[in-house]
Amino acid sequence: MKLRRHLSLIVTACLTIVAGLAFHRIFGFGPIVPVVVVATAVPTILSALLAGPKSDRPWPLWISLVLTVLASVGTVTVVTLRSALGDGTLPQTLRSGVLSSWKSILTTLLPAPAKPEFLVLVHVVVWLAAFASAELALRTSLRAAPCLPAFGVFGIALLLGVDGPGSNLGLVAATVVLIAVLILVRSGEGANWRPILLGLPVAAALGGLAFLSGPYVPVSAEPYNPREQVAAPPPQQRDSVSPLDRVGGWLHNGNQFLFTVRGGKAEDLRLAVLDRFDGVTWTSTAKFTPTGSRVPADPEPGERYSVTQQITVKDMPGLWLPAADRPRQIKPQSGLGVVVDPDSGIMAAAQPLKPGQSYRIDARVRTWKDADFGGADVAQDAEAQAALALPNGPGATRAPVQIAEFRALAKRATDGATSPGQQAGMLAEFLKKYAKYDISAPPGHSYRQLDYFLGEAKRGTPEHFATAYALLGRTIGLPTRVKVGFSGGTLTGDERLIRSGDVMVWPEVKLEGYGWVQFDPIPEQARRSKGNTVAAGETQKGLAQAQQNAINQNRGSGPGKVPTAPPAKPNAAKDAGIPLWTLPVAGIVLLLLAYLFAVLLMPALRKRRRRSGPPPAQIAGAWHQALEHLNDVGLATARTLTAHEVAHFGAKSLGETALAHLRPLADLVNRSRFSNGPQDPRAAATAWEHSDQVGRLVTAKAGRVTRLYRRLHPRSLRSR
Repeated sequence: MKLRRHLSLIVTACLTIVAGLAFHRIFGFGPIVPVVVVATAVPTILSALLAGPKSDRPWPLWISLVLTVLASVGTVTVVTLRSALGDGTLPQTLRSGVLSSWKSILTTLLPAPAKPEFLVLVHVVVWLAAFASAELALRTSLRAAPCLPAFGVFGIALLLGVDGPGSNLGLVAATVVLIAVLILVRSGEGANWRPILLGLPVAAALGGLAFLSGPYVPVSAEPYNPREQVAAPPPQQRDSVSPLDRVGGWLHNGNQFLFTVRGGKAEDLRLAVLDRFDGVTWTSTAKFTPTGSRVPADPEPGERYSVTQQITVKDMPGLWLPAADRPRQIKPQSGLGVVVDPDSGIMAAAQPLKPGQSYRIDARVRTWKDADFGGADVAQDAEAQAALALPNGPGATRAPVQIAEFRALAKRATDGATSPGQQAGMLAEFLKKYAKYDISAPPGHSYRQLDYFLGEAKRGTPEHFATAYALLGRTIGLPTRVKVGFSGGTLTGDERLIRSGDVMVWPEVKLEGYGWVQFDPIPEQARRSKGNTVAAGETQKGLAQAQQNAINQNRGSGPGKVPTAPPAKPNAAKDAGIPLWTLPVAGIVLLLLAYLFAVLLMPALRKRRRRSGPPPAQIAGAWHQALEHLNDVGLATARTLTAHEVAHFGAKSLGETALAHLRPLADLVNRSRFSNGPQDPRAAATAWEHSDQVGRLVTAKAGRVTRLYRRLHPRSLRSR
């Protein structure tokens, strides 16, 4: 009987390992196998040693319990969590792992990342189950009791991994076999092994029957999902600057190298989806959840094709991760942590992006081949209803009047449409012809700025066209949102270089039976001016043609002739009267003097030009002069922000004193840009007083040496 009890330890260990492997739906088999094997083998061997090979009375249970706890902590320290101890003490790691990891797992898209603070839960649960099974096998004569702890491990794994990938059917079949073997081993007495030998084929048959019948077991109800009962982490503001607010700056500085894409044909890349409008700006309601590699499938209908992309970050600011729409699998590299919004599928980095980080995307891209939206109606779900909101916005006293004007324009644009699908298409075509593409248009997408874009300027960037479409669509009952991403790029070898000038903004409308459908209100002029690949090719062709023309001129009319240099005058160096080496030296000196003269004179000329002209031009000049000052204290993205946002961030850099000058200056600029009434004759002088004060504050903050260095930089020659 003693031998049978020790033999049953092998069976209980196998049973615990099989139960622990059920965590594969959470982490995958790779990270789980070593943790489960170690957490099972050590307490089982320890219990067997404490029981002794011949003694019928093992050590007291409390001694076994104390020793197994010490052994567990030591194993955690040496094996399982060695890499995590650099970030905290062992008690902190155990506390966060055992007490909080279950909640972290339930709020993470499976498979979860194999982090030590997650795996410690598996280690502790399996260790306790192995210890309990071993002690029950050694201290009791109950046949099936030692399998109960393994059932507990299996139950925890099933609850935490209820919606994870993979299947536990094979593990269930193995569990049936091992339970039968455990009962056979613990049955009978003495050296009579015939029942065991005869029962093993029966146990194997039971396991095979469980494996084959598992898929046909009638289960009508959905499994209980504890994720529905656990509150997800509150949504975080992923980036201090919205991608939509960066569009203007990216277009102004179109050669900023953001990232590369390798693999597949050129696809439009989605960066962020913005679905909430407060009257001033568009923001995202995404609720990001950590993920190991999986992105939930798109529930919307439509045909799809597979795309694989390898994306490498270069100079990409913020946290948003570009990818083809819609990703299904993401394989981060270079220590990149990823969070995902399960509803929209957009992704963000857990920490600010760094050059060199990369990730691989497997996406399923929708295709609208043979799709006809003409007769489609708008969707009626809760998401679509939320995408119809038109709030007044903070301080927007004219918002109701402006919304009425927007609605009148939208109705005029869609006059004759018989369905929402036709309205969506007609509105896009209307905006393509209504305004012109102009990257120098002032950024912004509030009611006031879109009123100016649609009513007076009629020139704008993709930011204006897309947000104007979304706003006009909502006024006539189309649920809309805005998508920021990239289109085009420069093909170099087998990868595409994506620069800031490739940024694009699209509006989307949610239609019944189709889901979110992208429409394009951007004029074709934007495509021609943003086609970096085509433009690069045309440039190369132009250079080649120019070279060919020069060769042809030198060749003359005869074929096969090569260009020849004109004959040199003899003794040319002696006729010059000066050494040849002095010519390049003199040229360099003259260039340096010209450069110093230019960089010192250009700011003064630029300021003089800004102070001339009518009052609106002077106010705008004072604002640009203030932006130039703020650039010297690191506010390089000022041109992509609204006036009051510049005042807010400028005050953070210069202190609250600057707010007394930046805020009135911002008010004067907004009034000058958007007001139709007469201008105050003293407004221009007041604006320049505030601008000069900002310059003095910047000099005090940055220092004259720093400002002189910035003035000597080549970018000071750029027209602003």
